[in-house]
Amino acid sequence: MKVNVHAVNFTVDRKLVDFIQERIDKLEKYYDKLVSCDVYLKVEKTSEKENKVVEIKMIVPGDDFLVTKQCKSFEEATDQSAEALERLLLKRKEKIRTYI
Repeated sequence: MKVNVHAVNFTVDRKLVDFIQERIDKLEKYYDKLVSCDVYLKVEKTSEKENKVVEIKMIVPGDDFLVTKQCKSFEEATDQSAEALERLLLKRKEKIRTYI
């Protein structure tokens, strides 16, 4: 699956891109009709430590899923976003299975 990583106002490390690609690729075992995925990495300008924002837009046939998480690191936010997407994809798969 094609994963597009967009870093807003900073350059992203190759290691982080590889981590995101690997984590998103694992979602294909929950739902096999994934089209593409856009990942937006942002740093909020606040005094809080949890200022890293990861926004994942997953495109599947007939639907788009958007998950946003804010954490201390991009890796932690990516993990939490991927877990939320797992739940959404499983719910979608069950919903489709009931109509067949």
